Amino acid sequence: MSKELVILAVDDDLINLKLLKSMLMKNPDIKEVIEAKNGEDAVAYIKSRKDINLVLLDIIMPIMNGLEVLKVVRSDENIVQIPIIVLTTDETKKTEALELGANSFLMKPIRSNELAERMESLLV
Repeated sequence: MSKELVILAVDDDLINLKLLKSMLMKNPDIKEVIEAKNGEDAVAYIKSRKDINLVLLDIIMPIMNGLEVLKVVRSDENIVQIPIIVLTTDETKKTEALELGANSFLMKPIRSNELAERMESLLV
């Protein structure tokens, strides 16, 4: 994995967001964790920051949900290549998320070892 990674964590639940950030910041390869509280903010970050290496995306959120974010990102050729790991408590959304272009899927509650493995497989 390359050093200096910038990760965008997207979750409307602030506790989940803080937990995710603290898990991520234990990884020496990660330089910055950007936090977004809804899909609209996430898309704005993805479009404005060219240094994002990976998106961790909650599905169930207000304003714009994770599936809508996937549709937007995967239809924009400037950002289509960004790896996205979908995080959810809802197993039924897995197929839809993967069909919409998610690279991977993690069930909440997130375990840091699973998260690290998924990230490593996508950021080689």
